[in-house]
Amino acid sequence: MAKPVRGLRFQPSGGSRAAQIPVGKKQRLTIERLANDGRGIAFLEGRTWFVVGALAGEEVEARVLGAHGKVVEARTERVFSASDLRRPAPCAHAGRCGGCSVQHLPHDEQLALKQRMLAEQLSRVAGVEPEEWAPPLSGPEFGYRRRARVAVRWDAKAKKLEVGFRAAGSQDIVAIDECPVLVQPLQPIMSRLPAMLQRLSKPQALGHVELFSGSAIAVLLRHMAPLSAADLEILQAFCAFHEAQLWLHGEGEPQPVDPDQALGYRLEPWNLQLAYRPGDFVQVNAGVNEAMVTQALEWLAPQADERVLDLFCGLGNFALPLAQKVREVVAVEGVATMVARAAENAASNNLHNTRFFQADLSQPLSDAEWAREGFSAVLLDPPRDGAFEVVRKLASLGAKRLVYVSCNPATLARDTVELVRQGYRLKRAGILDMFPQTAHVEAMALFEAS
Repeated sequence: MAKPVRGLRFQPSGGSRAAQIPVGKKQRLTIERLANDGRGIAFLEGRTWFVVGALAGEEVEARVLGAHGKVVEARTERVFSASDLRRPAPCAHAGRCGGCSVQHLPHDEQLALKQRMLAEQLSRVAGVEPEEWAPPLSGPEFGYRRRARVAVRWDAKAKKLEVGFRAAGSQDIVAIDECPVLVQPLQPIMSRLPAMLQRLSKPQALGHVELFSGSAIAVLLRHMAPLSAADLEILQAFCAFHEAQLWLHGEGEPQPVDPDQALGYRLEPWNLQLAYRPGDFVQVNAGVNEAMVTQALEWLAPQADERVLDLFCGLGNFALPLAQKVREVVAVEGVATMVARAAENAASNNLHNTRFFQADLSQPLSDAEWAREGFSAVLLDPPRDGAFEVVRKLASLGAKRLVYVSCNPATLARDTVELVRQGYRLKRAGILDMFPQTAHVEAMALFEAS
């Protein structure tokens, strides 16, 4: 065995390494511009600072959340010189809770920021601009969120239960007694939830809580140990007081305490009821979701004799309204349980011109049996990593029109490059303000074959 070499010191190429900035350090900064995620950008001593809660032109005191090489992440602690655009934060937890990072911007400025983010990605990555910009789809800036996950953690050292939302830039939990973006039916549940959970006998065995408001109100508790009869009684009494269903998630899938209870949401313009279970993907903003589906159908312009493909179909949010307008809808989803649920939703709404399939949509579509007959139009609503493998084969399906709903402008722009290469033109694009008070951008784009 070779002897270990001792006493040697190696210096990184390029000179000595700069000392890392410690977490918690405060620094006075001048903010030069906004990043695509809404954070302020400052430059100091060769480092780039990304500062939550800061606006262009402001002078602020920022607290370091983390540093990696020459990039420093921080949050605004104090504003010495405020931008004319700054408004008082509407939420008492602003600056600590990590949920609503741009609430210090007026809503119209938030929309303008998101529009710039989408336009910049399409221009820089894909080198294109739509022939027409659609106005933003938006709704109320508060009271819109119908689903929320509440963090729950037992602090053994302090012997207390922490209940709230994750802090900005850390895993800390900020105690929340009121959340302005939650829909009104969930507000009283949110405010009384911590006190109820603290009464349970094994707080260290509690996981997260999910709240949902749709055709019914539901409270789901994740627990890592069996609940006692007394604890179950406390939970049931709490839900009965708030006229909410109680769902429990121990081993296996989430289950309602009362198996006869149904949970779901309505798509009112189409008189549709979609069943839902905690853990399923569902858009959190009901109003913007309905406006999004309406706009997608208008842009896609489906005809009565057409066969239409819906990729990443989920519970049938687009597929079922489409099925009311066309000869046949083929809907595809990667998660088998969601495929089954979507098929059940179609049957329960008396829609029999839909076919649902499970497929790995991160892979090419060329061998899929359901793709062989071709389609007049395609709608896709992929996750954040986009649909690159899918769009590579779309032209071979014969589709003349394509509506792409995106939750990540970067991957939409990347996939646009491929669609343009296949001969599609970007006819129209616009943002969907699904998450007001955040920098999260959803978008819709219409492509047509040349």
